[in-house]
Amino acid sequence: MAIPVESQPLVGCHANGVVVRPARAKLNLTLAVIARRPDGFHDIESLMVPVSLADTVAVRSNDAGRFTLEVCTAGRLARGKVSAGDVPADDTNLVLRAARLLAAESGERRGLDIVLRKEIPAGSGLGGGSSDAAALLRAACVAWGLTWPAERLAAVGARIGSDVPWFFAGGAAIVSGRGERVGPPLPIRAGWAVIARPASGLSTPAVYRECRPDGARRGSAAAVATALAEGRWRSAVDGLGNDLEPAALRLSPDVGRLLAALRAAGAVRPLLTGSGSACFALTRGQLEARRIAARLEARGWPGVWVVRMGGEAIGSSSHAA
Repeated sequence: MAIPVESQPLVGCHANGVVVRPARAKLNLTLAVIARRPDGFHDIESLMVPVSLADTVAVRSNDAGRFTLEVCTAGRLARGKVSAGDVPADDTNLVLRAARLLAAESGERRGLDIVLRKEIPAGSGLGGGSSDAAALLRAACVAWGLTWPAERLAAVGARIGSDVPWFFAGGAAIVSGRGERVGPPLPIRAGWAVIARPASGLSTPAVYRECRPDGARRGSAAAVATALAEGRWRSAVDGLGNDLEPAALRLSPDVGRLLAALRAAGAVRPLLTGSGSACFALTRGQLEARRIAARLEARGWPGVWVVRMGGEAIGSSSHAA
């Protein structure tokens, strides 16, 4: 069944039984990898913030109990400027896993027809898959008439992926554990950033396997959050850091070339986000961000976005709708 996502607004459309939710990307402004856990995951501490780059999830309930997924692309991904990466349309996609898990947990017998419009490239450390799953859980609640609070949906999301609970935080927040423990929303000021992605992506498990944990950035998340809340841009930028960056540099020479290109374009302290391969730089305003982006594109880097940083990840943190 076709759902005309392109004609739908990005937030809260319920026309013709279709529910649409945005799924915003995230940046890791700090990421401390503290230690490897017995379960194979790693304990981390990270300050994560939502940005305006977003996928769109559209769902419609069906009485047949079936779950279908159609994946399409938009923005730079649709124009072929940058690869969408590996975005499966089968049960390995986190969106379908989230839909089936919510149905099982709620006892819902109806199914969902889902359209996922991708603008966030996979394999980039931008949280696209996790954000998609969180947005699906919210949209499914509306489509099925469930009144689950965000906290309950976040607990379901934690069984799907480590980053999923953060997308119910309602904005910037510090995560810990393997990422499933989420602190309260932080009042950081909105700002601008440039995101760039090399041609190749990176595998999150591979980067973590290559990482040598020492918790070097531990404790920096709160300091950076405070600096951003107080408008101390330079102090915030000086506190940025990612313990996964050395591992990503060893696995992908493209990451090193991109970071050097960002510096040459005028970026201050560019950084890998998450496990990469995307990198970013905070800027003092939109004009500076656009200048850096234009310089990167002039040098042949096609996967470049100017984004607004801050706000909420996928809507209210108090209710599923």
